[in-house]
Amino acid sequence: MDRLETREIGYFIAVAESLHFGRAAERLGIAQPGLSRAIGRLERRMRVRLFERTSRQVRLTRAGEVFLRESRTVLAAIDGAVRRTQQAARPERLVVAAPAGAGAGLLARVLETYRRGPDPVPVEVRFTPDLAGALREGTADLALMCGSDDLDGLDTVELLDEAPVALLPAGHRLADRAALTAGEVRDEPRFRAHLPPVGLDELIDRVALGELVVVLGESAIPRLGPAVVAVPVLDAPSSRLVLAWPRATPAAAREGLVRAALATAR
Repeated sequence: MDRLETREIGYFIAVAESLHFGRAAERLGIAQPGLSRAIGRLERRMRVRLFERTSRQVRLTRAGEVFLRESRTVLAAIDGAVRRTQQAARPERLVVAAPAGAGAGLLARVLETYRRGPDPVPVEVRFTPDLAGALREGTADLALMCGSDDLDGLDTVELLDEAPVALLPAGHRLADRAALTAGEVRDEPRFRAHLPPVGLDELIDRVALGELVVVLGESAIPRLGPAVVAVPVLDAPSSRLVLAWPRATPAAAREGLVRAALATAR
């Protein structure tokens, strides 16, 4: 089979997302008969039925569901390749993705070390909860991440391990303890093992209001106000911080920042 074109994949995605040829054609700005013929040719070339069509509805087949998932991945990869290529053509600079709240701690020290080193380039810090996505989409060159994050397809260097602490409201019954066990933290009704997708400051505010009990790395402690207490969790695993970047993507300026990060962590 000849290689598919991105135009054909885009046609398929439009129909699969709307499950209506007329609305998909309107979205694409083409005539509906032409879109129907294009999907028919695509199915014949692939030798699979992607849609079940009746006079009343259009449904994806099981094969169509798989092709929709794969097609989105393909187009996202192409978009990322274009963005990374455009980045390579621009004057050299680095974009570092980081979780909200990281700027005042390790990242600030890394950037200070980097700027004192040889031949630094401008660095832009982009705070985002989707760190791996920023790297894969080409909107960031490096990211400060946790070792338990999705690191598939990324190169990394380990920076440091952070001891875990439970964040509790200042008036909480466990707030004056010298240390806690993971079991004691899990037994708290407001404990959340999976953090909500919000910045560190909002997370701390929610703990202060009594809405949450969470476990974070000790680097969060300097951000706490008097309304939140950090108590060490003795038997919880440490949080490993890593610096990550897309595998096999050259960037001469990146090496200097990686060296600065390792020197700072040491």
